[in-house]
Amino acid sequence: MSEESSHHGDTTGNTYIDLGADTGEGYAISSRSREMARQAIGDNSPEDRIRQRCSIAVGDFAMAGLMRFSHDPVSAGRTALEGGAPIFTDIRMVQTGIQKKGHASPITCVLDLPPGPDMDGERTRTSAGFLSLGASIRGSIIVIGNAPSALLVVCEMIEQGIRPALVIGTPVGFVNAAESKELLRTLDIPSISNEGTRGGTPVAVAAMNEIITIHAADA
Repeated sequence: MSEESSHHGDTTGNTYIDLGADTGEGYAISSRSREMARQAIGDNSPEDRIRQRCSIAVGDFAMAGLMRFSHDPVSAGRTALEGGAPIFTDIRMVQTGIQKKGHASPITCVLDLPPGPDMDGERTRTSAGFLSLGASIRGSIIVIGNAPSALLVVCEMIEQGIRPALVIGTPVGFVNAAESKELLRTLDIPSISNEGTRGGTPVAVAAMNEIITIHAADA
């Protein structure tokens, strides 16, 4: 398969797409990794595709069994991308990792936003960043891979009636990471998360990029 052909079709069957594979070698590695993931995880749904990609991102097929999908997040993400909804991230590493090809959504890291005037300096910078956005998160895609405190704040905002289109929340760590993801799953909002203390930027980015890939393939 030529490099050009890697940019058409979907990741099922005999056709494979990877918008981030810009060289033949990169595409070959990506394609082989995906084939191994298909065999280990299955390939029956868009959620399986996200499980595959997240497992590849951390080098552990056990991640597939930890992924959780609430309220049809793939469809919600695709609809948001079709409308050019903004994407907000907790840290710059997540912002950098999200594919810029295949969609027209602006990607903003909340660390680059000025804190709101009512911030008291006690909150983390990521939490303050999301609070400063306020109602601007309505209809957006939120991708959090590092900061449990930010995910907790986003959950609070959702409980107050400010609804993003999709929340991808996979913060990693031993303090509030598992709890913040559990809280997210209790909300009536499309979300992708994972069980437990594992997760991190690679998982969040992988989930977002697979939704972008699905969107681009059908565009």
